Amino acid sequence: MFSFRTTTIEEQLDRSLTEGKVGVFCTQNCWNAFTGKYLYEVFRERGNLEKVFMPDGEHIEFTPEELACLDAVVVEIQDIGSRYFGYTIDVLRLISTLNNLPEGKVSLYIVDHPNPAGRDVEGTLPAGESDVWTPNVAHRHGLTLGELAHLYHSETGSSYPLHIISAYASASNRTLLPWVIPPAADMSGMFTPFVYSGSSLWTDTTITPAIGTTRPYEMFGAPFIKPVNANAPVPEGVYLRPCSFIPEYGKYEGEKCYGFQIILMPETHYHSILHTIRLMRYFSERYSQFEIAESLYTRLADPVMSEYLKGRITFDIVEEHVKSDEQKWIRKAKRYLLYDDSPCRIK
Repeated sequence: MFSFRTTTIEEQLDRSLTEGKVGVFCTQNCWNAFTGKYLYEVFRERGNLEKVFMPDGEHIEFTPEELACLDAVVVEIQDIGSRYFGYTIDVLRLISTLNNLPEGKVSLYIVDHPNPAGRDVEGTLPAGESDVWTPNVAHRHGLTLGELAHLYHSETGSSYPLHIISAYASASNRTLLPWVIPPAADMSGMFTPFVYSGSSLWTDTTITPAIGTTRPYEMFGAPFIKPVNANAPVPEGVYLRPCSFIPEYGKYEGEKCYGFQIILMPETHYHSILHTIRLMRYFSERYSQFEIAESLYTRLADPVMSEYLKGRITFDIVEEHVKSDEQKWIRKAKRYLLYDDSPCRIK
């Protein structure tokens, strides 16, 4: 059973929400500016809040036993448009776990939000070796969380009820921009979702994506880089500002790093995946200290891009491969759209 609803979660009259035991699976983004309440407060005031699942570090943890005693799970997180995002992967884990409970035991409600990275699509579908929880979507998928849940629910053959609350049902969502409340501790700025799909890959190299600074993922660097003498590849509409920073924690904690800040001109549609792998190839050809961990290839889950990073093929081959897979993903994604606008390639 699937439904798409255009009134707020507070207005839903399902017995599982009004009388049943409710678990709320959320981040700090579940705050409603117009009521001044977090989602779980709605059910606490009704007297049927059984459990709140919130982030513990990079993930939201739960057990099948905790879910089995519930009548409904209500999810409200802010997805950022990338298949690497930990809390979105947790929703996929949640959907998979609910599949293993008695049929129809727990109803799932997704309070949807706009995708702050927009409808642009980047990258390829997983192929070859990948992590068990890598979603079968493009690196930057262009969907909302509700649409992703619709896809997961369908592809896993789920039999329990799934109900999506429209991203525009709430006056709070219609008024507030999706990045006003940071989706995670390391998602600090309004531009971060536009660069994250590519920039997060630096974590699997000897270059840091500036985690531990005020601009994680928008900057990258390492102690061994010499940006003054660099002539790094830069797409149209993008500036690479040479800069330095000292991370307060994480890789190179307390060390001065040299690198770049990614600055996007207004209206620029930035293909962060393609730009990042070009930069990685550039650094690998110039710095012996630059290394790529095997975990990067697992995250990419794409043999063609991996071959490029290893210096075995040219960039034009990668571009054509990525273009073909993006078109394939867009055709698939259109079956699960809940809103009028559609995912699109970055030209």
